[in-house]
Amino acid sequence: MSIGYDPGSPVPPYEQVRTALATQINDGTLAVGTKLPTVRGLAADLGIAPNTVARAYRELEEAGLLETRGRAGTFVGATGDFALTRAQAAAASYASVIRQLGLTAEQGLAIAEAALR
Repeated sequence: MSIGYDPGSPVPPYEQVRTALATQINDGTLAVGTKLPTVRGLAADLGIAPNTVARAYRELEEAGLLETRGRAGTFVGATGDFALTRAQAAAASYASVIRQLGLTAEQGLAIAEAALR
């Protein structure tokens, strides 16, 4: 597992960790059931605060990509597809709002892209 962390980036550290892990889970690099490093271990490896890693893990768990099994640790969850399902539902809802506001698809995409940056 390789997490790219750039301390000079304007992207918050927890978001860099969250994005790197989510990408590896969604592309299959991290298979279902893979045990992740402890919060403290990953924080030490990256040179960041443990709370930063804990936040990234928590958000990934809420998205269904990770499972915490008490003292056994944190693992890649079997419900990773749930995250994609939630994202698709959110996108459909967003598209509906954009249409109701009378905005064009191009305007809606520009707003969404700006929000994702």
